[in-house]
Amino acid sequence: MGERFPVRVMVTDAWDNVNVQVDGTTTVAQLKRDALRATLKQAPLDEREYVVKFRGAAVLDESQTVRALGAVANAPFIVLPARRRPVR
Repeated sequence: MGERFPVRVMVTDAWDNVNVQVDGTTTVAQLKRDALRATLKQAPLDEREYVVKFRGAAVLDESQTVRALGAVANAPFIVLPARRRPVR
């Protein structure tokens, strides 16, 4: 399995940072799910409406592991809506 380490995830819908414990086998999809649950206090209706960014680029294949992306302890991720929302 591997040693667990924290990564920082900014969830823009909540304007909150959360530390998520991951290991080498944690997928980006699982990281996104955990971060959304931790900040929004519930599972979102459709997780596909959110994207994950790492090092400024969107992670298109969320089945990749965080280790395959090159993430180390305290690496920053951003979870944000996939579509822009209108300002009212």
